Amino acid sequence: MKNITLGSTGITVNKNGFGALPIQRISEEDSVKLIRKAYDSGINFFDTARYYSDSEEKLGKALEGIRKNVYVATKTGATTADVFWKDLETSLKNLKTDYIDIYQFHNPSFVPVPGDESGLYDAILKAKEQGKIRHIGLTNHRLSVANEAIDSGLYETLQFPFCYLATDKDIELVTKCKEKNMGFIAMKALSGGLITNSAAAYAYLDQFDNVLPIWGVQRESELDEFISYIDNPPVLSDEIKAEIEKDRDELLGEFCRGCGYCMPCPVGIEINNSARMSLMLRRAPSSAWLSEDWQRKMKLIESCLHCGKCKEKCPYNLDTPTLLEKNYDDYKKVLSGEVSVN
Repeated sequence: MKNITLGSTGITVNKNGFGALPIQRISEEDSVKLIRKAYDSGINFFDTARYYSDSEEKLGKALEGIRKNVYVATKTGATTADVFWKDLETSLKNLKTDYIDIYQFHNPSFVPVPGDESGLYDAILKAKEQGKIRHIGLTNHRLSVANEAIDSGLYETLQFPFCYLATDKDIELVTKCKEKNMGFIAMKALSGGLITNSAAAYAYLDQFDNVLPIWGVQRESELDEFISYIDNPPVLSDEIKAEIEKDRDELLGEFCRGCGYCMPCPVGIEINNSARMSLMLRRAPSSAWLSEDWQRKMKLIESCLHCGKCKEKCPYNLDTPTLLEKNYDDYKKVLSGEVSVN
């Protein structure tokens, strides 16, 4: 069993974190069953957020009676101190706890600091002094904000997308966190579903002894994969290295990561999947993406207002409207049989 310590927090956990975003899509009963199975199998770090609809409530229900044996991280998207306090109290209530191990600012466009106009850092520091939170973290998708957070010395953990599609600049973040004794939590370790070999994903991240991957889990079969890696961690074999290189050749560059920060769309386009449909058609069973429901969703691209709001909000600076058009053109060709996929 491999453990990892999150920098100066002293939090030492199994190197398999449970990402609780996907449980908002399943029932409370199924969520509790998954979380308890994860715990019984040795997973002891759980990450959620106020933004994840009822994820906190389901996690709180599942952790009744075992709360003191696990570590819980959650997040606030507050932009003012007043909303911060409301979010914190709601999270504590939902999670059925009187403290949160790591409380994180959720993808802010700036780095909160003491005395700034938002009052956010002053509030989170006060919450820590009150014992309502134990450690202060920040999540982001922007390299500039992530680097600023590390340099500030104000944060104990950084949560950032990290997988085997990482760029040199992403890897520099990991190294920088290690040098600063700051915990690094890796989200999007499967790149939002584009990486389909979890063993390869695990083996790559296992190279970094300061990185804690959190795996988004929705199905028991997915959880079973990660549980199997606790006692039998995949190694970075030549075969896995070859698969990683193949994926990097195919996926590096201008592609949608599926983070969803571009949404909501004023005309209802499901941008975070529609803008990467070409890749999904070729990396997963295509039948699921060619259903009548998805044909209807993709047709919404024809209603795009070209308002540019999605492009403005994209943390990766992608030309989202153009990506949507390209993916829709490809989708229609696949649908008509002009282009074949798996």
